[in-house]
Amino acid sequence: MAKVNVMENKKSIVPLILVVIVSAFLIYYAVMLSMAPGKKMADLQAAFAPVPPEKGDYNEKLFQDSAYISLLKIKSFLASRTALADQDSIYLLINLADSIANLEISGVPVHSAKISSYEISKILEEGDRNIIYTMLTTPLTIEDYISTIDKEPVKVKIAPKDTSEYIPDATPDTSIIEQVNYMFEVSNGIRIYINQEENQTSDDKRSVTAFNTKERIKDTWVALKSVANLKTPEYHPSIKIRIPRNDAKVIFRALPRNGQIVVKT
Repeated sequence: MAKVNVMENKKSIVPLILVVIVSAFLIYYAVMLSMAPGKKMADLQAAFAPVPPEKGDYNEKLFQDSAYISLLKIKSFLASRTALADQDSIYLLINLADSIANLEISGVPVHSAKISSYEISKILEEGDRNIIYTMLTTPLTIEDYISTIDKEPVKVKIAPKDTSEYIPDATPDTSIIEQVNYMFEVSNGIRIYINQEENQTSDDKRSVTAFNTKERIKDTWVALKSVANLKTPEYHPSIKIRIPRNDAKVIFRALPRNGQIVVKT
């Protein structure tokens, strides 16, 4: 009987040990996730914090002055647009202040969309203005993207031997009815989400849920691998805008794969 009790005790202890291990890992994972925004802000500060002059007077309070911050904001926007003024390539201007998203070439708008709503990460909205505006002085470059529609719709046709075999087979653009959602991963680890503002049908809502779920699963997996390697997961500040479906589709397909984006907050 004693031997049986020992075996039963061992069997009951194993699940308890597993629960403790899993709980400890989840707590550790949550702590590491909570540290990610702070690490990202520290990285941005190291890259874009104001550099005091080597000579002359220096007053640190200047960088907190509201008039200085206002001028820095204007300078950031103008510098970013000026950097693209001499280029022939099309780029995207996201003007959150005026709720406008424009496709532009050399500073001239070629397509305009009204932003119905937007969300911006706290780190970009409430972080050190000197750092954020200095970072936005340079246009953001698209490094990768995910989307619910094709970047370049492709139609494959087999040429008929003669006109008698020709059959019109135009394939409709399914993105006219498909949910248009995409995310640009740009320089400095920022993510820009563009979603269609139409979200009426159950299919629309399911598509949005599927898009968001797929991305969260991918991010969670990457974060878990980082935590398992005793590293703080990477945090991606984001800007999310909603615009009409047709405008979202035009912008996505017009921008080059490594196109550039100017942001005005």
